[in-house]
Amino acid sequence: MSNVETRPVEVLTPRDVPLGGPRAMTVRRTLPQRARTLIGAWCFADHYGPDDVSETGGMDVAPHPHTGLQTVSWLFSGEIEHRDSLGSHAFVRPGELNLMTGGHGIAHSEVSTPRTTVLHGVQLWVALPEEHRHTARDFRHHVPAPVHLDGAEIRVFLGSLVGVTSPVPAFTPLLGAEIVLAPHAAVTLAVDPGFEHGLLVDRGDVRLADVPLRSAELGYVHPGPETLTLTNDSDGPARTVLLGGAPFGEEIVMWWNFIGRSHEDIVKAREDWQNSTERFGAVEGYPGDRLPAPVLPHASIKPRRNPTDH
Repeated sequence: MSNVETRPVEVLTPRDVPLGGPRAMTVRRTLPQRARTLIGAWCFADHYGPDDVSETGGMDVAPHPHTGLQTVSWLFSGEIEHRDSLGSHAFVRPGELNLMTGGHGIAHSEVSTPRTTVLHGVQLWVALPEEHRHTARDFRHHVPAPVHLDGAEIRVFLGSLVGVTSPVPAFTPLLGAEIVLAPHAAVTLAVDPGFEHGLLVDRGDVRLADVPLRSAELGYVHPGPETLTLTNDSDGPARTVLLGGAPFGEEIVMWWNFIGRSHEDIVKAREDWQNSTERFGAVEGYPGDRLPAPVLPHASIKPRRNPTDH
């Protein structure tokens, strides 16, 4: 067994980030952070709710741009209306994947619907590799069938797990799955040993390879293991999201809703958005103005990558 396989699980704790003005909905951001920028090509993870929308106002994100990434929306409860500059008009519902590709440029809005009483889910980003960074905008919707194992229910929304492969294409080797564990159940999953993995705990007390994780924490596993064992120590069901992927060897520059490779990439994307160029298109049907870009920092935005592993 190699040193890689015996590395302990790293526990990443989130920070609270308010979104959306005076009645801000608070999200728990686990990626990126100083300890880890990426897990595979997964570069951003916001975990939110359960939010009583009568108190928080729910989600109302006006049209805004993206470059160099894919957005992955996955809900546990509630409903979000999605509109984008492709002309897509779709709804994000629990157990259904909405994946939007903003390569060279796309814009979209996200609004929780009047039917929503409790909003709860994750918003994830995937960095596009250099060769596909300027790919055309795209939108996919997929409803993965649940797979029932002894003590677990699994929905594979990207990549392959437990003999199921999502039909949604990815630009790098990726895995994304919701795993619900029965009370005091344990499951051992065969995984790609070339992947690094992250297990985000939504609810319950879960052990990943015998390392305890509390709600909102993410356990990181280096490449090497051929199996991952998840154990629910709770008296009720535990819900988790498993992310994985081949290590992403490229440095990225992240600022606001843009991913590039240099400070100049970000400056150009911001300029194109502020000038309403055709790069991002227009979102039809949103009852309000689009979001202006923030002011750029005075210093040059530096590329980031994962810390060097010793």
